[in-house]
Amino acid sequence: MSDPIAAGASGEGTRAVRAGLPEPVKYEPTLPGPVFAAHFHLPGEPTGPYTYGRDENPTWTHLERAVGELEAPGRDDVETLVFASGMAAISSVLFSQLRAGDTAVLPSDGYQALPLVRAQLEAYGIEVRTAPTGGDAQLAVLDGAQLLWIESPSNPGLDVCDIRRLVEAAHARGALVAVDNTLATPLGQRPLDLGADFSVASGTKQLTGHGDVLLGYVTGRSGEPMAAVRRWRKIVGAIPGPMEAWLAHRSIATLQMRVDRQSATALAVAQALRGRPEVTGLRYPGLADDPSHQVASRQMRRFGCVVSFTLPTRARAERFLEELRLVDDATSFGGVRSTAERRGRWGGDAVPEGFIRLSVGAEDPEDLVTDVLRALEESAR
Repeated sequence: MSDPIAAGASGEGTRAVRAGLPEPVKYEPTLPGPVFAAHFHLPGEPTGPYTYGRDENPTWTHLERAVGELEAPGRDDVETLVFASGMAAISSVLFSQLRAGDTAVLPSDGYQALPLVRAQLEAYGIEVRTAPTGGDAQLAVLDGAQLLWIESPSNPGLDVCDIRRLVEAAHARGALVAVDNTLATPLGQRPLDLGADFSVASGTKQLTGHGDVLLGYVTGRSGEPMAAVRRWRKIVGAIPGPMEAWLAHRSIATLQMRVDRQSATALAVAQALRGRPEVTGLRYPGLADDPSHQVASRQMRRFGCVVSFTLPTRARAERFLEELRLVDDATSFGGVRSTAERRGRWGGDAVPEGFIRLSVGAEDPEDLVTDVLRALEESAR
């Protein structure tokens, strides 16, 4: 049986379903089960691919190939490494590429753990500059930097920057560029095609999509920067379990169906919210009048599953969340079951007290829109 990808099939659904599968072998499963092994048979010199469980695992290999085929289809000059979590993947790039005396540029409106990362970088003697994602503001603080970290769309504010423009400016100054691609997924945008050196993501979110796996990955062009990331993973031991890796690979098969459904429903929810008087600061890059829509349309193929907006007060936001019936009050995003939270409860994001991050799941669009609008009405009582 021929492989549709090898045969030239280019559909993203086909690619997601087939990505990373081994060559078919009679009487063996199409997706081999997880390999639980701390060590492998190793007579003589260690010349084979699998020697010790902290370095490599066959289950990781299949998943890494799958992610690489989605992040950089058709390219043989890239490699992917999987990690125990998204933060493990983020840390691997930052701490493997930077040295005391270097300068890194981070987004000031990115993921809430980035301030913790900044503090650790500064403790190691690395200068950290920050600027917002919107308006390509990071351009103004690039001079002298060794690494630019981009998060587009940003979490939770959903601002978008011109990745290609920032990459070209950074490379002209001799800096590497890493893009957090978690919100977009590789079906939403491909940072390496836009010139970035690394595409980094939390596979915990929409990539796996079921809220039951912690995972991260780094995809980058083969060479010394990725070799350094690999060394960092080995030193720190930030490796995924084989069961998590297998579950992630299994889940990727439905990625295109989930992403298409969730993106379309997210747009429907955003459009329904647009006319509500109690809703301010509505953001979704897929809305034609969103401040980021023009830039997002140039570099994104899908606009994601997250909608953000602000209700007048903290109490109103809490009542809204309590009234939802099809949306769980939970953190994280990207799952097949919709979730929402008052993001300010964590204290790490510069957002209003009534700020809501809503992650749209795979429910029927009409049901979800009805539930959201009903909860808005009930929360006003």
